[in-house]
Amino acid sequence: MTTREELAAIVDHTLLKPEATAEQVADLAREAADLGAYSICVSPSRLDVELPEGVKLATVCGFPSGAHPSEVKAVEAADSVSRGADEVDMVINLGLAMDGDWDGVQEDIEAVRAACPAPTVLKVIIESAALDDEQIVAACRAADAAGADFVKTSTGFHPTGGASVEAVRLMAETVGGRLGVKASGGIRTTEAALAMVEAGATRLGLSGTRAVLEGLDS
Repeated sequence: MTTREELAAIVDHTLLKPEATAEQVADLAREAADLGAYSICVSPSRLDVELPEGVKLATVCGFPSGAHPSEVKAVEAADSVSRGADEVDMVINLGLAMDGDWDGVQEDIEAVRAACPAPTVLKVIIESAALDDEQIVAACRAADAAGADFVKTSTGFHPTGGASVEAVRLMAETVGGRLGVKASGGIRTTEAALAMVEAGATRLGLSGTRAVLEGLDS
């Protein structure tokens, strides 16, 4: 049985609303520490937040469309790292994915990887709800080949939806433990979070972290 502390320890406590204020981001950081979350995930313009000890700082890149030129994504990622980001969650170029141009998808990821090398953690958002199973597998393989650390289901902003248990399971099977799997987008209940972990998620992106954790005993 997963404990509250164990679940909290894999959560990126997230606030990516474009209207998020400095005060709200500061509150997010304090709440992450209080809940025992792994990190906070905020927009690149909000990286100047004061972090409590033990809380990592994650941000997004090419967000939320993924349609930015690779060069722009690379500059954005490098700038975020220079301002303290420990982890970067980039969005793939969905147009290239729909074209079946998986070499292009891989090259886009490689450009960001080169701009934020290890120890920065690179997560690749594939927007799984917009892809069929074959495309999910291909996107995960491209991320793996490009040197990413994680594949991630969703931005939470795409109209097709967020994370699903089926997508997480397929992603986990595809990367075979070589990469982490982050489930994010629409996970609002304890049951949903635990189902994602059972399916193979090794990180969770949650905006309603406290509500999810309250479903578990200490």
